[in-house]
Order: sequence, then structure tokens, then C-alpha cells
Amino acid sequence: MHDVLIIGSGAAGLTLALSLPKTMSIAVLSKEKLYEGSTYYAQGGISAVLDESDSFESHIADTLDSGAGLCDEEVVRFVVEKGPEAIDWLIKAGVPFTRENTNNEHKDSSSNNNGSNNLHLTREGGHSNRRVAHAADASGRAIETTLISAVKARNNIELFEHHIAIDLITSRKLQQQRDNRCIGAYVLDRHSEKVSTFEAKFTVIATGGASKVYLYTSNPDGASGDGIAMGWRAGCRVANMEFMQFHPTCLYHPHAKSNLITEAVRGEGGRLMLPDGTYFMEQFDPRGDLAPRDIVARSIDHEMKRLGIDSVFLDISHKSEAFILEHFPNVYAMCRKFGYDMSKEPVPVVPAAHYTCGGLMVNEHGHTDVDGLYAIGETTFTGLHGANRMASNSLLECVVYGQASALDIIEQHKNTPTSNINIPAWDESRVTDSDERVVINHNWNELRSFMWDYVGIVRTDKRLQRARNRIEMLLNEIDEYYSNFRVSSDLIELRNLAEVARMIIRSAQSRKESRGLQYNLDYPKADPSLEKVNTVLDPLRRSNATLND
Repeated sequence: MHDVLIIGSGAAGLTLALSLPKTMSIAVLSKEKLYEGSTYYAQGGISAVLDESDSFESHIADTLDSGAGLCDEEVVRFVVEKGPEAIDWLIKAGVPFTRENTNNEHKDSSSNNNGSNNLHLTREGGHSNRRVAHAADASGRAIETTLISAVKARNNIELFEHHIAIDLITSRKLQQQRDNRCIGAYVLDRHSEKVSTFEAKFTVIATGGASKVYLYTSNPDGASGDGIAMGWRAGCRVANMEFMQFHPTCLYHPHAKSNLITEAVRGEGGRLMLPDGTYFMEQFDPRGDLAPRDIVARSIDHEMKRLGIDSVFLDISHKSEAFILEHFPNVYAMCRKFGYDMSKEPVPVVPAAHYTCGGLMVNEHGHTDVDGLYAIGETTFTGLHGANRMASNSLLECVVYGQASALDIIEQHKNTPTSNINIPAWDESRVTDSDERVVINHNWNELRSFMWDYVGIVRTDKRLQRARNRIEMLLNEIDEYYSNFRVSSDLIELRNLAEVARMIIRSAQSRKESRGLQYNLDYPKADPSLEKVNTVLDPLRRSNATLND
């Protein structure tokens, strides 16, 4: 029995764990190694107003503009105004952010003045000012490893690596009660293949997004929508799942798996070009290469299909090798590994699924529709990102909501008694070991392929209906398989991905317009009447999604 069970070990989950008092017993689950999640691979950084020439109002306006009319302005203001405090907390935790130096080229490229911290700030797509604090081009790694070290130093926090949650345990499921409270989770130890019961007063979902639902993604393998699917099955509403963000620039190479090229490359002067050397972004947006991600990804997709080419190119070779090595040492090394020298030549890039803008609906404290259940980070819908996330706002959201949830849990803990519900052990008495592994492999590949082809960057009603027909058949097969055979981590992830895929399809079918990351050729314009209107899925109403103010 723990006071708090945190499912997920990225920036959101670890921030929450470190923000709770040392008197609370805390369990943190990681389905891989502790660091193996999207936070670790984040390159760009974390946005905050730190420069005297910048302002909260400017950051808010940029976020609202990127969100294409669907951001909750109160939430945006809340997160943005917490930005400097979040950066200060990370600095005190020991995160080694890049600082200004006296190198002329470096100094001329930034010209920011952010006070005593003297942080070097870069600029990314959608931002009108330099406000992205970073640790070279491996910001996520710096944040994740720092937070892991801090968590390991805390005696009240137990860490469980290679543990994947199967499902949440709720009072409604166990006793058919009207009230619904989460009291823990069933968890599979991936090494021993044994299922354990983790009971807790408060459970927090911090499992990240669902970009693995697509064939091509910048995310690590664990981004399988586990928390969204588990929360849905527990009774949580889900919102805006049609808005899946595709990062414009992943390295294109047959052996380059999930290799992102940070948007900061374009922030520091990188240009997108066609194979003949033509720069093309100005044709699509006056901001050119610094337009928001949805516009850049769609523009690249348009040019690739128009010309029948496999990729476009990203060029920053006009900058010196010293500048590139200082700003982007890891991207440079990754490109060299695959035979490209970004200081001397353009590198081929393509869009790939990157970020889930929708998710479990939560309030300003990270609380879901289920008592005792919180959700934070990419697995949530807070209202911050709207129809398109602005670069580097995601890590900020993780820290701000991790701390906000911790404060609420501390307050709620005072008046929350230990549950007296008897939780039964996981029952495997009616299942057997599977001798048909091919079912999982086939369904996994089919799911990700048709999601890429039919529910990708550009959609149509016909494509979405094809995907809807396929996903319903797949879900029936997966449910039957799940009922008859012992669980495995691959089966758990496939089951969750399929459920999330259905949410994405249903939501996309319900929104009869193009807005932000939802681009439907049958409705190429935004519908003014749908501004501020979110797509909400309710597990208690199994019909199509509803559009709610």
C-alpha cells in the first residue's frame, strides 16, 4: 500500500514525486528503464518568459495563435505565468541549462538578456521571441537524468523499472458502486511475467502520448497510449484526440528509426528546401520556416506528394561547423552516423507522428473524472495546446501540472481514509499461454499502417470511414485474444493502441472542418462556429464524439 502510485517516469511523473513531502510513501512505475521515455529524447527545450524584451502576454498570444482557436486562455495564462518558476525549480534541481558565453557568433545569434541566470535562449516555430531554455540539443536528457538522480536520493520513493500497468482498479469495477474511486492498478512485471496489485490512496497517470499508433514516429517504443486507454476504461472522459501532431523534421534514412532533428535547427537559421535547392516555406506561410508545426508538416507533405519525392531537405550548412557543434552536437553526431555532415550539406527530412495534443480531461489540479485519479503530461487534455501544440510548451506543462497535482494531493491526503475495499488478486485461472504470437504482430502492423495511410497528416471522410471499419474488426479480435490468453507487455500495448486509434478516428470523423492538426480535404476551411469547441468522448456514452464548448 502506497500513498501515491505514479504510473510513468518522465518529467511529469518525476516532478510530481519530488514535489510531494518525504512523509508520503510513493511508488513510481516505468515500463522500461527509468529514463526510457519521450522526455529523455526531447531535444529542443522548455519555453518560459526569461528575457527582458519578452512578456507573458507575448507567450500567451503565440500559444493561442498556434492552438488555432481551441486553447483555453485561462489555462494558457496559468501555465505561462508559472514558466519562470518552473525553470528556477529545474535549475535548483541541478539541470545544466546552456548559458551565454563570449563567443561572438553565439552571442550575436541570441542577443537575449535574462538576468542573473544568463541562460542562452533559442527560438522555435510559433514563438515570436527567444524563450526556449535548453541544454545544448539534449534538453530532455539533461532534465530526465537530473530528476532521476534526485528521485533516487529520496528514501520515500520506490522505483519499479520494467513494470507495465494493465488496468486501473476502481470501486465501480469491483463493487458496482455508483461512486467511482481509483484505488490502484494491476501491474505486470515484464521480467518475471507476474502480475501484482499496487494499491494506493492516489493514483497518477503520467504515461505520455500515443504516437506509436502511427507507422512513422519520432517517439520511443513506449508511446502506446497506455494511460489514455486505462483512464478511458476506468470512466474518464477524453478530449481532442483528432489533434495528433506530426513533427516536420525527422531524419529520412532506411535505418534511422525515430531520429528527430530539433526544431531549434530552424530557429537558428536552418531552411527547408526541395531537391533542386528551392526554399519553399514562404509559399505557405509568411513566417516561413518558423511557422507552427502543423503548417510546416502539411507543407512538406504537400511538396512530397506533388513532386513524388521521398523527402525534402533541411539546410544549415551556411553556419560554421563550430556553431553547429556548439548548438547541436547530438544532432550533428546522429547525422554523421548515417552519412550526413550537416555543416557541409543539407540533410533529408520527413514528418513523423510526434505529440498527442488531446487526452484525458483534467482540471487545473490534474484531477480526472474519477476520484483519487490524477493525470499529468502528454497523456492529458488541459486546454493548453488547443488544435496544435507550440514547440517546447510540453515540458513546461509537465513541470507546472506535476507541481499543481502534488499540491492538491497533499491537501486531499489530509481527509482521505485508506480504502476498506478488498481487492482480489489478478485472476489467470481461465486463460492459457498463447501459441499464436502472429496475431499480435499482424494486428500491430496493420493498425499502424492504416492509421498512417488513412488518419495521417491529410484526411478525408472516405479514408476515415475505412479506418473506422478496420479498427472495429481489430478491436474485436484483440478483445477475444485478451480474454483467452495470458497478458504480455506486447498484448497490453496493442490493446491500448487499438482503443486510442478508435478515439482518434471517432474524433476526426466528428470534426467537420480543418483546424490546426486536423486537415480534412472534404472540409478544407475552419468553421468559425467551432472555435473554442472541443471534441469530447465519454465512456458512459458509447456513441460518436460530441463537440462541446
